[in-house]
Amino acid sequence: MQPATVSRRLTCRLCDSKNVELVVKLEPIPLSENYSTDRAIAAGAPRFPVDVYMCADCGHVQHLDVIDSTNLWNSYTYFSGEAKGMPEHFQQMAGKIVETAKPPAGSLVVDIGSNDGSLLQPFKRDGYRVLGIDPATEVARRANDQGIPTIPALMTLDLAKKIREEHGPANVICAFNVFAHADDLGEMVDCVRTMLAPDGLFFFEAQYLLDIIDGVLIATIFHEHMSHHSVSPLVSFLDRHGLELVSAERAKIQHGSLIGVVQLKGGSRPVEKSVEDLLTLEVERRLTEVQTLRDFDAKVKSLRDRTTGLIAKWKAEGASIAGYGAARSGPTLISQLGLTGALEYIVDDHPQKVGKFETGDGVPVVPTAQLYERLPDYTVILAWVHSRKIIETNQDYLDKGGHFVVLCPETRVVGKNGDIKI
Repeated sequence: MQPATVSRRLTCRLCDSKNVELVVKLEPIPLSENYSTDRAIAAGAPRFPVDVYMCADCGHVQHLDVIDSTNLWNSYTYFSGEAKGMPEHFQQMAGKIVETAKPPAGSLVVDIGSNDGSLLQPFKRDGYRVLGIDPATEVARRANDQGIPTIPALMTLDLAKKIREEHGPANVICAFNVFAHADDLGEMVDCVRTMLAPDGLFFFEAQYLLDIIDGVLIATIFHEHMSHHSVSPLVSFLDRHGLELVSAERAKIQHGSLIGVVQLKGGSRPVEKSVEDLLTLEVERRLTEVQTLRDFDAKVKSLRDRTTGLIAKWKAEGASIAGYGAARSGPTLISQLGLTGALEYIVDDHPQKVGKFETGDGVPVVPTAQLYERLPDYTVILAWVHSRKIIETNQDYLDKGGHFVVLCPETRVVGKNGDIKI
């Protein structure tokens, strides 16, 4: 594989305005979901910017530094079917989608960024024709092996036209946890419009900007997440592309997500009150104002100062520090919160990660059983989405004197009797 390259956008991803401002300045990070068998190579991995910008015209929050797609996806090791809670979430969402869209029996369901096909499995079981599109070759291969027809490619307008010609229009199109991943979102929604049946619906799920701000979810910021969505910029963006947002709901998945439902412009469905409610909330919370994101930047820096201070104190005391979960968010948390050089190892049971080294810091990934064999004094939870479950299922580690460190929305240290004053 060729070395990764980065390009810089000069305009807003949604409205093409040049009036974009830097609002959150962050440390460059290595590509996530990349591991090496060579520690030196892992430690020397190149780092790329993840600074956050806001469009002062439409309010869209985004990255302007874009990693080339080949390097971003070809070695991707995230499988949605293995992520805690995701198969159950997808099963539930598939039921809600069928209830909302009422697609005819045997009609086509397309999933953009379909990963291992977990979202499409329930539709297939219910007798619908399914088709996935995903550029990560390994996860697409697994989906095909599991009986979910998947095209291993980026979603392009040419591909959308080909799919319509070969499979007919889609009554349901999904883009779950991928609507924030495309540099050219205009092309993505044009693909949706091309493939969508006249009465079809497009469903997307992405982390919601307001929840990122309120939860100080710094761990959600990495190269794949090129956009941090809110409703206001999306309404006008979709309208310009011949589409209409008819529903917008907040969900608890991933600590705060936005689930949108979209129809062709002028479709038969009325716009639900949920859209107006979130638009009103975003005005009240000044979510499209630059100062709101600058205030978030200040919170991130305060969190970094607090964590850095704790790490320095523990190191001075000779404490051992480990990480829990070789997660996609790991490079962000390590780089942004003063953890560089602090972790001795990361525990995880992912077969494609154990025995390798995480890029950026060269930290070895060892089996989770090592948590009990080595009993580190402090274990920083890098798989932040699952913090509560990790703590609940590892009470024995706490009973033996260990401590878990939770980083979002504030730094917490948990011992055998709960939170410890720090």
